Amino acid sequence: MDAERFPPLPEPVAAAWARFGDWGDRMYFPKLVGLVVDEVRTDFCRMRLPYRPELEQPHGAVHGGAIATLLDSVVVPAVGAAYGPDWRYATVSMHVDFLGAVAGEDLVADGWVEQRGRSIVFCRAEAATSAGRRVATASLVYKVSAPR
Repeated sequence: MDAERFPPLPEPVAAAWARFGDWGDRMYFPKLVGLVVDEVRTDFCRMRLPYRPELEQPHGAVHGGAIATLLDSVVVPAVGAAYGPDWRYATVSMHVDFLGAVAGEDLVADGWVEQRGRSIVFCRAEAATSAGRRVATASLVYKVSAPR
């Protein structure tokens, strides 16, 4: 995906989303898994999952759940950057196609918004090795809720 086709975000918004998963002293799931935001733009995010042995299944490949986590998480900044800090986002559906196994390599995912409705956002995501070999794609639907 060519990130340049997505306009840049205002710097304060991009900086806030660059810290995705690091929300204070408590360990939340994105940080536990090791997700790192590389770039956030309007309707787009690039996120990395650095390889570590704990992400493998017994046969040495990165667990599909870790890859699905990356695909589900990469669209959150892409969706959320259009809203204020107190808005909520929830995955309604996610369909993942695994295209190949990956072992011993970092993964990089691009996630982008395809269409926004009033409260539903349709997204796509792709994960590849750091060498560029695509290993999974996903279609996702998110529910967006205003602050209470």
